[in-house]
Amino acid sequence: MLKLTITDIFFDLDHTLWDFDANSKLAFEKLLQKYHFPIDIDTFLEVYEPINKQYWADYAKGLKTKNEVKFNRLVDTFKTLNIEMSQTEIEILADAYLDFLKQEHLLIDGTIELLDYLKDTYRLHILTNGFKEVQSDKLKHSGIDQYFNYMITSEEIGKLKPHPDVFKHALQTAQTLAHHSFMIGDNFKTDILGAQNVGMHVIHFDPYNENDVDYKIIPKVKHLLEIKEIL
Repeated sequence: MLKLTITDIFFDLDHTLWDFDANSKLAFEKLLQKYHFPIDIDTFLEVYEPINKQYWADYAKGLKTKNEVKFNRLVDTFKTLNIEMSQTEIEILADAYLDFLKQEHLLIDGTIELLDYLKDTYRLHILTNGFKEVQSDKLKHSGIDQYFNYMITSEEIGKLKPHPDVFKHALQTAQTLAHHSFMIGDNFKTDILGAQNVGMHVIHFDPYNENDVDYKIIPKVKHLLEIKEIL
């Protein structure tokens, strides 16, 4: 048990606590219905999801801007689907999608039970690369905002995880030290390696066993409640 030395736990939000995939599908279903698109949700997502994933990967590397992620992922998706859209229409759809998205509330299985287990022993925080204007609403609508002392977004310092300055800023904001802190997240590079590089302890949430790493070196869990065996 690490309760005597660990004081603070930083969570990634999307794909770690907040079920981004399920919530995004619901948001797009509402979007396609509202604007009467003649396309089913599964066909849309089959095209959109790999495009979106690549945009976010490029965003994390500094190769794409926030606006390029927000708008151009839809431009590329509709172009691939042979649906003509003007720039004005794309902007309307992009804003509407984020409005729908931040109101969804589905959480990864075990989230509430884990937070209830941790909240009286540790100070809990969110550290996210997600868009600042929607992340706080996600916490609120999913009913977990009260668990966290701080929600820190990479936008606050103009850099993205895994840049060490993001983690240093988070530690400073929470007024804690790296060796007293854990980072828990699903993205091996941005969450786990980024946090390790500044001296934080880590737990890799990998529900689909996508990364083949030695769990004795980097603790890994497939279900959130397995974290109770570590902390």
